[in-house]
Amino acid sequence: MCGIAGLMTLDGGAPDAAVLDRMDAALAHRGPDGMGRHVSGDTALLQQRLAIIDLATGDQPFVRANGISLVGNGEIYNYRELKRDLRGFAFVSQSDCEVPIPLYEDHGLGFQAPLRGMYALAIHDMAAARLVLARDRFGIKPLYVAETSAGLVFASEPQAIVASGLVPPVLRRESVEELLQLQFQIGADTAFEGIHRLLPGQQVVVERGRITATRRLPALEPGPEIRSEDEALTAFDTAFADSVDVHRRSDVPYGMFLSGGIDSSAVLAMMKRQMDRPVEAFTAWFPGTAAADERAKAKAVADWAGARHHEVEFTEADFLTLLPLVAAALDDPAADYAALPTFKLAAAARAAGIKVVLSGEGGDELFAGYGRYRRLLRPRLFGGRAMRAKGPFDALPGLLRQGGDGWRRRFEAVGDEVGALAGGDRLRHAQAIDCADWLPNDLLIKLDRCLMHHGVEGRTPMLDPAVAAVAWRLPAKLKIRGRMGKYLLRRWVERNVPAAEPFARKQGFTVPVEKWIADHGARLAPLLGRDPGIAEIAHPDRIEALFRDGAKEHGAARWRLLFFALWHRRHMRGLMPEGDIFDCLSAG
Repeated sequence: MCGIAGLMTLDGGAPDAAVLDRMDAALAHRGPDGMGRHVSGDTALLQQRLAIIDLATGDQPFVRANGISLVGNGEIYNYRELKRDLRGFAFVSQSDCEVPIPLYEDHGLGFQAPLRGMYALAIHDMAAARLVLARDRFGIKPLYVAETSAGLVFASEPQAIVASGLVPPVLRRESVEELLQLQFQIGADTAFEGIHRLLPGQQVVVERGRITATRRLPALEPGPEIRSEDEALTAFDTAFADSVDVHRRSDVPYGMFLSGGIDSSAVLAMMKRQMDRPVEAFTAWFPGTAAADERAKAKAVADWAGARHHEVEFTEADFLTLLPLVAAALDDPAADYAALPTFKLAAAARAAGIKVVLSGEGGDELFAGYGRYRRLLRPRLFGGRAMRAKGPFDALPGLLRQGGDGWRRRFEAVGDEVGALAGGDRLRHAQAIDCADWLPNDLLIKLDRCLMHHGVEGRTPMLDPAVAAVAWRLPAKLKIRGRMGKYLLRRWVERNVPAAEPFARKQGFTVPVEKWIADHGARLAPLLGRDPGIAEIAHPDRIEALFRDGAKEHGAARWRLLFFALWHRRHMRGLMPEGDIFDCLSAG
C-alpha cells in the first residue's frame, strides 16, 4: 500500500517540478518506506511507498523500455497465479503491482478483468500518448482526479491535489448537506469543487491532459440463486477460505481488528484454520461509559482461536485529543465516529510491530446485516421505511443556511443507477446502493485514512469477488430470518466458531461521542458559535443554542457539526491541528 499521484499536462510540456514536490510532500505519510518519481514527456508519476510485498525490489514507478510505466497503491492478491500465466514477460521484481503491466500490454484497456485485489493504478503509455487510471471494483483503494488549467492531476488523496496549487480549496456546498445529513458524500463529487473520485471499478483514459474515455467494472454481478442452505454454506466456505488465504500474503507481520461481532469472528476463525502461529487481534473498548463493551465476546473468540488479544482503551481524553487528528486525516470527510477507535487501534497495531491488519468491512453489506434492510422489507404499518429517509437536521429547520431535499434526491439517484443489479429484488437493491456509496465513501475511506496515518495497511477479505459472487446469489431467506440479518454468515460462524454465540442479539457498535460532546456543551457552544467554518453553513446563534441545550435527540447533529468545524479548519483554511478540540477551536 502506498500513495500515488501524477500529472499529464495540457500543453504537452514537462510537468512543473515544484508542483510534483508539493504533491510528494502531501502524500509522505502514506509511504514511510521510500519514494519514486518518473517523468516522461508530458506525464509524471509519483509514489510514496509502504513496503508490504517484495521489500527489496518492489520500488516504483515500474518503467519498461517500450515506454510503459506504472505506479500503484494497494495489493493484487492473485499476482502469483497471474505471473504463472505470464511466463513470457521479463519481470524485474517480485512485486504484485508489476503484474498489471503485461496484462495491459496483452489486453489493452481490458487489463483490469483478471485482477483480484484492492488497488488504484496509473499506467502511462508513451507510445499511445495516454494515461490510464483505474480503481478496484469495490473502491477499497482511493483515487481522485481534477482537470485543471495545467492539465489532469491525480492523487490518492484530495489534499495532495490541493497541495499541488492547481486546485484551490473551495467547499462544494452540496457536500455539506450530504455530510451533515448522511455522514458521507454521494457519488463522484467530493467536498472540494473540481476534485472528483474515480468510482469503484472505474477506469478513465486521459489524453493531452483531459479525460477522453471512461468505463466501469461492476462489483456485483447477477447469477443463479443458491437455494439450498448446505450448498450456500459450502460455497461460502470455499470462497472465504480462498479469500483469507490470499489476503494473508505479506512479507511483513500482520494481525486483525476483532470487534466480537460476526464478521471479524469469521475472519479470525479462517485465519486460525490457515495459520500455524497465534493471530494478533486488537479490540477497542470505552471504559466508564454506557457504550457496549465488546471485550468479553472478543476475548472468548480470541481465547478459542488461541490469539494474542490486545485490548485498546478509548477514553473521553482520547476523544478530545484525537478528534482533530482524525478530522485532519479524513481529507475526504466522513463523519463516522467509528473512525476514532479505528485511528487508535491502528496506532496500537503499529506499536506492536504489525504492518497489515485484516478486518470485517463488507460483511453487513454483502450478507444484509443492517437493521435498515429489515425495516425496508416491513410494511409501513409495522415500522417499515425507506433507507436514509431522514437526516438529523430535518428536526432542526432553519439552523443551516442552505437546507432542502437536494441530498435526498441525489441519494435516490444512486438507487436508480444500481437498479439493474437488483433484478427487482428490494433487498438486493438496498445492498447495491450501500455497496455503491456508503461502503466506499464512508467505511473504506475511514479504514484507508486512519490506518495509512500510522503506516498500516488494511485488508478486507469479505470484499473479494469470489465471496461477493456467493453473497449476491443468496435469496433473501438466507440473509434475513425474522429480526436477524446475516443468517448464512451466522450459520457458518455457528459451525466454525461456537464461542462467538452468533445468534445472540447484536448489541451494535457505538462510540459515546454524543455523551462526551453534551458534557462539554457549555464550553463548545461559544467556540462553535464563532467558528468561521460553521458560520459559512449555519446561523451562529442557533448553533450556540444547540450545543447548550444538550437535548439527546440532537446528539448526531452536534457530533457532525463538531467534526465539520475541525475538518474545515484543516482542509479549507489550512490550519494544522495543534492540541485538543478546545485548543484548535480557540485558535481560530
